[in-house]
Amino acid sequence: QVQLVESGGGLVQAGGSLRLSCVASGLAFGSYGLTWYRQAPGRQREAVAIISSSGSTNYGDSVKGRFTISRDNAKSTVYLQMNSLSPEDTAVYYCSAAQYWGQGTQVTVSS
Repeated sequence: QVQLVESGGGLVQAGGSLRLSCVASGLAFGSYGLTWYRQAPGRQREAVAIISSSGSTNYGDSVKGRFTISRDNAKSTVYLQMNSLSPEDTAVYYCSAAQYWGQGTQVTVSS
């Protein structure tokens, strides 16, 4: 049974930082590309950051230069370091590996 469990969300003031984690189990973690998505109320889900199985990364335009995705295959964990947060970053953040999804973690940025 595949599970992806996100953590690290919370309430932070504008300009602050958070680090999200997503721990995977039940899959060959190192073989998967991983994606962080987010969905704000009333908006479509959008891909925020992607890391391939080889470690190459790509970012959405709205987060480039502020967010960093990384992975630790030994811990079956993918991270999203989020800096210089703004209220526009408020959303539920999800990690995904192919067709597998976590339950999401809420990030709220106050102005």
